[in-house]
Amino acid sequence: MYARSSSLPPRYVEYSRREPSGASLTAKASLLPPANVDWKAVVADSRFQALHKKKTRFLWGLMVFSMAFYFLLPIGAAYFQDLFRVKVAGAVNVGILFALSEFIVAWTVAAVYATRANREFDAMAAEIICDAHNIK
Repeated sequence: MYARSSSLPPRYVEYSRREPSGASLTAKASLLPPANVDWKAVVADSRFQALHKKKTRFLWGLMVFSMAFYFLLPIGAAYFQDLFRVKVAGAVNVGILFALSEFIVAWTVAAVYATRANREFDAMAAEIICDAHNIK
């Protein structure tokens, strides 16, 4: 897992991680784009393509899950009214609990994305940024 270092100036970021073999890897990257970079070559680079593919696949999965869960509420309210009317405690019923669970799911999806981005996507991007001026 990469850990962000805060000892660098604000426009730089440093990621370091320990490999299963015990080796320590560190990547330092400027938050500003490097000068004289061939951006078409960066986009064509296999590491960038791998990052884009991984991130896109992950985000599509999160989006499909989120949309499916979101639309279960109006579908359930329309077609499963008897289930949504079941009282849980006092005036609280299954429909209200399901509606409130939408907030929990939204925060969970955000936390899952942030964790994965910090652990994997940011490290991959930092490596590409560090080597961007060498990519031809």
